[in-house]
Amino acid sequence: MSTAANDDFYETLPELSQFEGVADPANYKPLPDGWLLAVADVVGSTQAIAEGRYKDVNMAGAAVISAVMNVLGRKAYPFIFGGDGAMVALPPSASAAARQALAEVHNWVREALRLDMRVALVPVQDIRQAGYDVGVARFAASADASYAMFNGGGASWAEAEMKAGRYLVQDTTAGSLPDLTGLSCRWEPIPAKHGRILSIIAKPVSSDTMEGFRHLVRQLIALTAELDRGSHPIPAEGPPLNYRARNIAKEVSAVSGFQRKLAAFLRARFEVWLVIWLYRFSGRLGRFDARQYARDVAANSDFRKFDDGLKMTVDIDDSHFARIKALLEEAQAQGICEFGLHSQPQALMTCFVFSPLSRNHVHFIDGANGGYALAAGQLSSRRQMGLS
Repeated sequence: MSTAANDDFYETLPELSQFEGVADPANYKPLPDGWLLAVADVVGSTQAIAEGRYKDVNMAGAAVISAVMNVLGRKAYPFIFGGDGAMVALPPSASAAARQALAEVHNWVREALRLDMRVALVPVQDIRQAGYDVGVARFAASADASYAMFNGGGASWAEAEMKAGRYLVQDTTAGSLPDLTGLSCRWEPIPAKHGRILSIIAKPVSSDTMEGFRHLVRQLIALTAELDRGSHPIPAEGPPLNYRARNIAKEVSAVSGFQRKLAAFLRARFEVWLVIWLYRFSGRLGRFDARQYARDVAANSDFRKFDDGLKMTVDIDDSHFARIKALLEEAQAQGICEFGLHSQPQALMTCFVFSPLSRNHVHFIDGANGGYALAAGQLSSRRQMGLS
């Protein structure tokens, strides 16, 4: 395979239109030889969440995607957001630039967000030698935005290796800031319409249980489909629009120099007020339509995904919560899956906008009070207690 074809691997994947297809291994293609996984997670995210800093935790995770994609010219490479971390799959030609971006994000997260973050580059070759693989599928969340899905166990292995202190990228970029252009966390938390925002993580116990796990995924999707829009936590007309200075302060912290930082803050504040004004008065500015943009925000959101297992953040009522929990507990008792759940009253959205005039902007959804990080912690606790 030529270098160009290797680099274009993700862009050539067919898009899945039905989410149920993400649980079928036949829909995945293995990453080409020589590729790497850029992996990152926030150390001590549980404590940061307990301190009410979940927006900072989400911002740190999304910053990894933003920095890596920006330094590579925003070319289409597969990535996934995990709440308190993220992963991007990259060709060997992107290795040096990605290493630099990861080091810069590590530095920025420590200095601007006051969080500790692990960052690593893990060769796919090493993953395969360990007996795992990394398969990628492409799911169309809307007509304009698609998200990568991962299977094969390799992503989970890479994360575990990073947490064990291997493949870490050393921070040698003191004073160097990442390019976080397009990254924002300007939206206010979105309240649950049906009573609770539920973050779900469910993983197959082994490859031998995959058929049962695929059936479980279909059941969970069918359950959430009983509520409007598949239990999507973002209203179809878009999330609520409000101005909060604190919501734009973090994104401009990656700009160096007082004057440039002030200019970036004022520009971001102007953009927020302009969108609010245009939205409220059904206005347009040139090719920018505020109400269409808000609808695209909802349509392009990644409220469900597959990352060596199912992850969903859904808006449900008490009855559906009880049924989902019972279904997962039954599957766990049968040795089909291990799972973690976390319930909260609101969802949180972090955004990466390539251009406000294009409609391919992507929006990362999590629970606003622990979300995937606490669901993953519950899964780990169950595993340690031998409940899965």
